[in-house]
Order: sequence, then structure tokens, then C-alpha cells
Amino acid sequence: MYSFYALVSRMKNITRWSLMRNSFSENVQEHSHMVAVIAHSLAVIRQEVFGIPCSADRAASAALFHDASEIFTGDMPTPIKYFNPEIMTAYKQVEAVASEKLISTLPKELQRSYRELLLGEDEDIEKIVKAADKLSAYIKCIEELKSGSDEFKQAAAQTMAKLKALEMPEVAYFIEHFIPAFELTLDELNFTND
Repeated sequence: MYSFYALVSRMKNITRWSLMRNSFSENVQEHSHMVAVIAHSLAVIRQEVFGIPCSADRAASAALFHDASEIFTGDMPTPIKYFNPEIMTAYKQVEAVASEKLISTLPKELQRSYRELLLGEDEDIEKIVKAADKLSAYIKCIEELKSGSDEFKQAAAQTMAKLKALEMPEVAYFIEHFIPAFELTLDELNFTND
């Protein structure tokens, strides 16, 4: 008996943004789905708009598992995780151990494929997933601000600054063409491309 998929299904039990007053909660499974959607789009933009080869399928798959180690570690709030370099380094080591533990719950013949996804062994895909992760966080901030939660004002500004600092053309394209729609109500959304 192997427990990998049963453990992965537990991602829905891990709440994100635990130190923030949320208008609505978000769990790691929901977040991972949105990161996968965005990572896929960033890879498509990279390839189709900027002519740089990139596997959208690989980006989406890696994004689905980018926070899988949190099954064992929980979601560490950003202000704590990045408080100083020592904490960040130690946490990355803990994440790696947790990922290896999760990989060990698979049959041996499947472990190599999942190791590549969980440990981010493709640098280009890893950059896409990290950018998608930040975009997902920024979208959460927008949604919270729309709901009247000023708690996310500083997080939104800091996250946008980090996104711009990435200097990734596909991220800039996504921000320009898709982020404004997240600021609209359902009635304001245009269902055509006018």
C-alpha cells in the first residue's frame, strides 16, 4: 500500500494566510490549482508571444506539486519564512526533507518522475512556477482588497514589487493583459474579447 495520493489529497486541509484576517479562506490545494493554471499560461505566453521554448504541461504539473511538502510542514507565513537568511535556508532544507519523505510514499518505479516535480530540478520551469506562485498571491490580495480587507494592502504592494523585480516578459504580459480583470465584478467582466 502506498500513501502518496492520499497524502496529496490532504493539501485541502492546510489553510494559507494564517496570520492575516481573511474575507474567505484559501487552502493549499486551491492555491496549487490556481498556480498551475497561471504557470501553464506563463509558459504558453513565453512560447507563443516571445518565441522561447517552454513546456506548458511541465510547468502546470510542477505547479500542482510546488507546495506538496506543506503536507508535512504546514504553510509557514511569509514574514516568518523570509525573516532572515538563516530561517529561509533552514526552511528550504526542511521542505527538501519533507518532499523526499513524500516521494518515499510512492513505488520505486514512480519516484524519479515525481522527484523532478517536487524538487524543482528544471531551473526554467522553477522560475515559471515561482512567478505563478507570486501572481496567485497577488490575485488573492486583489480579491481580499475588493472584499474590503485592508489587511492585504501592504502584501499587495510588496508582491507587485517582487513580480516587477523578476523582470520576466511573460509576467509583465500577464499583468498587463489579465490582472485588470481580477479587479472587476462578475457583472463588469466582458465575456468577449472587445
